[in-house]
Amino acid sequence: MLEQLEPKTVFSYFEKICSIPHGSGNVQGISNYLVEFAKERNLEYIQDEVYNVIIKKKASKGYENKEPVILQGHMDMVAVKKPDCDKNLLTDPLDVRTDGDFVYAEGTSLGGDDGIAVAYALALLDSKDIPHPPLEVIITVEEEVGMEGALTIDLSSLKGKRMLNIDSEKEGELTVSCAGGVRVNGLLPVQWEEIPREFYGMEIILTGLMGGHSGVEIHKNRGNANILLGRVLKELSEKGRVVLTALEGGTKDNAIPREAKAVVFFPQGESEGCEKILKAMEKKLKKEYEETDRGLSIVSKKIKKQPGQKALTGTSMEKIVKLLCTVPNGVQSMSGKLEGLVETSLNLGIMLLKEEKFSAAFFLRSSVVSQKEALRDRVTDILSSVGGTYSLSGDYPAWEYKEESPLRDTFVKVYEDMYGKKPTVLSVHAGLECGILAGKIQGLDSVSFGPDMEDIHTTEERLSISSTKRVWEFLLALLKDL
Repeated sequence: MLEQLEPKTVFSYFEKICSIPHGSGNVQGISNYLVEFAKERNLEYIQDEVYNVIIKKKASKGYENKEPVILQGHMDMVAVKKPDCDKNLLTDPLDVRTDGDFVYAEGTSLGGDDGIAVAYALALLDSKDIPHPPLEVIITVEEEVGMEGALTIDLSSLKGKRMLNIDSEKEGELTVSCAGGVRVNGLLPVQWEEIPREFYGMEIILTGLMGGHSGVEIHKNRGNANILLGRVLKELSEKGRVVLTALEGGTKDNAIPREAKAVVFFPQGESEGCEKILKAMEKKLKKEYEETDRGLSIVSKKIKKQPGQKALTGTSMEKIVKLLCTVPNGVQSMSGKLEGLVETSLNLGIMLLKEEKFSAAFFLRSSVVSQKEALRDRVTDILSSVGGTYSLSGDYPAWEYKEESPLRDTFVKVYEDMYGKKPTVLSVHAGLECGILAGKIQGLDSVSFGPDMEDIHTTEERLSISSTKRVWEFLLALLKDL
């Protein structure tokens, strides 16, 4: 599908990457492909026990005495699909398509974040006529689920002190610092009891939300399906006798959930009342989110009670609803130093009621360490107040702004020479691996950039073809100048 696009080599490798399943937690195949790529070209490589890959290439003629340049990206993607898509994202390739200036994947996310970085790197490593200093390519795993690859990778064999991180989504923007983050994984024990014989059931699906990346799109104030369904359950429980048998929503803790589902049972004769409450809540939520989530809807259907089926006790349901309705969500504060920059936020990305527990996975971000810690404590205190426990994971540092950065200066100069204007230099709320890797390489100078992408981490993800070409040309000019 992409063989006619320019630059041909880049899109050829991108399409190859899309043919290999590589969602977070499923990266062995793509990692082994990178190793085989290096072997076939007699390039030095390292593959560690968690499948991080480092590939090195000698300088082109005339650049032998230049300092090495590190190219860095991650091989895993947020693999999500539309509710009606029957693709198995663990085994099936993506169905890549084009639409005007955009590449997308039919029914699923595309993985431009960060497959395009890998494609750029492979095109450079495969080239025979592109001028460049010695290259050290770092391709990490599990960036999307806590930057686990960056946290564990051994970089002691690298000599480079200048790193080009290709993990940004807007052409013409150079990212030079980012927020830190931490995951809070909450568990709430629950008890079950028999559903009264005269109760009837209903499946409720809150759907049609935009979703998005919990760092890149959090400032757009899009609805969180998990939080909103909590409000719906609260309304139902306050206006009638209702019991809960199933609850789930979201697939990734760093993606704003687009859909959430609950199954409730209620006394005979209250069906009409429940439906009225759902319609009223749908109308209310549509009004609240008319600018951000126009597709929002609450879909319900009656279901039969199965023999011996159980529901949560009233106390257990009350605790879950209280958690969903009191825990903070979304933007918590804006930066007082940089206009328009989110300083602190959190996202309830996954919730699941299963067997003896209700689990809730939160992703917290902040560019201020003390604010991250305060928000972490607030969330864990709320969990504790309803009888829950928690664990922390994926805690990574912020990437701090450097007052002096020769690499940043070179970026700006090359961009200005090519386009006659200065690029935007900014900090972002989304997490990048630069802060972690800077702790492993003393004196590391980093800049993050990339081509235009829209709605990453969602099934609406799109990668601009023309922007991919321009950023490739910029990358070649940059390597020539470094």
